[in-house]
Amino acid sequence: METVSAHLAAAGLYVGLMILMGIVLQIRVIRLRRSKLIGIGDGQDKELARAIRVHGNFAENVPVGLAGLIMLALIDAQAIVIHGVGILLLAGRVLHAIGLTGSAGSSKGRVGGMILTFTALIVTALALIVIALWR
Repeated sequence: METVSAHLAAAGLYVGLMILMGIVLQIRVIRLRRSKLIGIGDGQDKELARAIRVHGNFAENVPVGLAGLIMLALIDAQAIVIHGVGILLLAGRVLHAIGLTGSAGSSKGRVGGMILTFTALIVTALALIVIALWR
């Protein structure tokens, strides 16, 4: 039986955590839909609209981050880079979800979450470019 590289295992950790977070956000939308008897759309309900947006923002930002993590692992980036990016991305998404869930306006969680998310994506992009050019 082949062993998985430490790089892929590190990326897999964050992929798994993000999948679980996405499920939690989906369940929240489903519960709100059921409790408010709104089958499609947001029914002009602000709480449901915000929950849908939290999940939507997650779905818009996480796939590119995870693709970057997996690429870093596949090109054997240092484990510290993979873990650093994974932690930044996960923390950013958690902060953003908490911030947006609590307020439709600007909040520390929302702003901090986007800063961490963008930082993770920029570091990933630069690391991929540097490693590709270096090798």
